[in-house]
Amino acid sequence: MEWFTEYYDGCAIKIKIKRKIAEKDGLQKIEIFETSEFGRMLVLDGRIQFTEFDEPFYHEMLVHVPMLTHPSPKKVLIIGGGDGGAVREVLKHNPDKVTLVEIDSNVIDMCKRFIGIDEGSLDDARLDIVVDDGKKFLEDSEEFDVIIVDSTDPVNVSITLFDEDFFDLASRKCSVFCCQSQSPLIQRDYFRMILKNSVSFKKRRVYLGFVPTYPLGMWSFLLAGDIERFYEERFWMIEGKTKYYNPGIHKSAFSLPEWLKEEVKCI
Repeated sequence: MEWFTEYYDGCAIKIKIKRKIAEKDGLQKIEIFETSEFGRMLVLDGRIQFTEFDEPFYHEMLVHVPMLTHPSPKKVLIIGGGDGGAVREVLKHNPDKVTLVEIDSNVIDMCKRFIGIDEGSLDDARLDIVVDDGKKFLEDSEEFDVIIVDSTDPVNVSITLFDEDFFDLASRKCSVFCCQSQSPLIQRDYFRMILKNSVSFKKRRVYLGFVPTYPLGMWSFLLAGDIERFYEERFWMIEGKTKYYNPGIHKSAFSLPEWLKEEVKCI
């Protein structure tokens, strides 16, 4: 047995692996492992993106919170998310059209070939896949009901998805917006940068989820736009189809601990 270790600011997560299934160098270094306890695992540039065990914890919170914040999400844009997990969850709401913009086609190809968490959603007739930079695509795109950013950390190929210009652009292209906003515990610089740069949205809220294989487990998300209401009555569409998300989790996710309330006072 071997171990995969991801280090960050004085601590680390260590996962036992059985073997490396695939590797490819290109825009990003893509590695896929078979782990001892968590199923298959995707790693990009040395950072864990998901394991089969806990990816629903992340993807369900990233998707169902914004989708049930919009009264009728028919046109949805996903930026990033080439693994297909976010697409899988969005399609449970029966939208008319979903556009996936992924900068690295190798992620799509290798995840479909070696993992398959999309469960066939990447071949759905309602999905349009575009290989492009998300920010550049958005500049000339139509408007969407919901925009979801399913990105890597705000560095390298994802850096443009977290600057002020991107958030300003997104605020003019959708009613409801959501992105992952990193660990507020161990990645505070990233977290604070996202809050600072997203000020173009008049209404913003931070909510939390628990993803065991992400840095220190506590993970944050930013919800923005027209976010006054939770359309709980539409939960029936996905009831019985989730592993983590439910209306109780949705509501409690916005109840922040006192120390984090201090962090988000700016919004």
